[in-house]
Amino acid sequence: MNLEILRQERIDKVEKLRQLGVDPYPYNYETTHNSKQIIDNFAELENQVEVKVAGRLRLIRKMGKASFADIHDAEGKIQIYLRQDEVGEKMYEAFKLLDLGDIIGVEGVPFRTKTGEITVKAHKFTILCKSIRPLSDKWKGLRDIETRYRQRYLDMIMNPSVRREFYLRAAMLAFSRKFLTERGFTEVETPILQPLYGGALARPFVTHHNSLDMQLYLRIADELYLKRLLVGGMEKVFEVCKDFRNEGMDKMHNPEFTMIELYQAYADYQDIMTLAESWISSMYFSMNGKTSLHYQGQEIDLTPPWPRKGYVDLVEEYSGLKILDMSDAQLREAAGTIAPEKNFSGINRGKLIDLIFSEKVEKHLTGPVFVVDFPLEISPLTKAHRSNEKLTERFELYLFGYETANAYSELNDPLEQRRRFEQQVRWQEGGDDETQPMDEDFLRALEYGMPPTGGLGVGFDRLVMLFTDQPSIRDVILFPQLRPEEFTMPEEYDEEQETA
Repeated sequence: MNLEILRQERIDKVEKLRQLGVDPYPYNYETTHNSKQIIDNFAELENQVEVKVAGRLRLIRKMGKASFADIHDAEGKIQIYLRQDEVGEKMYEAFKLLDLGDIIGVEGVPFRTKTGEITVKAHKFTILCKSIRPLSDKWKGLRDIETRYRQRYLDMIMNPSVRREFYLRAAMLAFSRKFLTERGFTEVETPILQPLYGGALARPFVTHHNSLDMQLYLRIADELYLKRLLVGGMEKVFEVCKDFRNEGMDKMHNPEFTMIELYQAYADYQDIMTLAESWISSMYFSMNGKTSLHYQGQEIDLTPPWPRKGYVDLVEEYSGLKILDMSDAQLREAAGTIAPEKNFSGINRGKLIDLIFSEKVEKHLTGPVFVVDFPLEISPLTKAHRSNEKLTERFELYLFGYETANAYSELNDPLEQRRRFEQQVRWQEGGDDETQPMDEDFLRALEYGMPPTGGLGVGFDRLVMLFTDQPSIRDVILFPQLRPEEFTMPEEYDEEQETA
């Protein structure tokens, strides 16, 4: 049947309810129990305690002057039983105008049916929201991926288990805040709109401020602002931040994403490694009561300490290349062999090294493993390694082959930081649009003095994805970025569920 006809039929029912004197959209409803509480406490409630429960109708069995229905709330489902002589002729007539998807409140006493199902025998019910757009059997399971992401509200109605991932996400965020504040960190907020982007090598989103007549950028990272706070005397800070990068989308990348970034004065990257493995392993254990993490058929043990493996050693192990001894031309030739479909003309040394690592090494890093001591060329904000000036004191955490966290012994030498920025500018002038621009205010802050500092950024969406065994980052972002939708009304609609 045409969907627009069914919508119009439901709109007509709204008017019929109003003609009966029933408001189909009241302002509030006070519940006393949810479905789970009724079931869990049934022995105390049975046949004697009145409950008020509310939810969405998902099954209706109308039988003359008595009906059964299932309503679903945030905790599950409960069956209800209505009789005309209990709720009254007018309200029973109103009940007959209800459809699947409508939201109602029910007052009554729990009892057990002859088939053994816990049920609320209603003496009163209230229509809380008359839905206009019908649910359909063909949505059952809602397997169309784009529809699930675009209409997350429908995804949650038809696949209630989806809500679990987002409850777990909230629990992980709450744990992280508690873990860090208990260790003396202060949560702060830094600007999302910035006059100059920085703190990562990525393309920004650009916007314009009309009143100031100036170009602004959505932040790609909050690193440089958090470091300014350490200059100002705050010694342990963190931020749960939305970052934005104008890049491609795939199962590991969304243009808008969540990071947790922290900085600790008087610490180095070794201290931060210890903090990171304690934080992540204890978070997973608190949620699951175990240390074995399963993801897409693989299993790793999160019990600390986690292995530390050198970046350069890993590249040599899996590619045979000694990247520190190679010229730019040799690196370009090696990259061309690894990815012959790409043009590496004019690509800087850091990008070539990064590509070789990504293509040859990452897939082997099941983890948990800290990849440590990155080449200088790909770490413009990091202290040089205290034992090898070609390397930096930086690590990345890998789980199941995915980079999940990034950390440094932070560079606090303002003169060396200026030299690094100047190199980034030269690469930008050479055509690289993912470089760190010259940030004079940040350099000015460093000249006042920033203490030795260890910093860490955790890709929170990725961590949730791995902890909940989801194949794509979009499965753990409530409303991921998608192409614009063309709104069309489907011509046909499956009526089967409507007549359940």
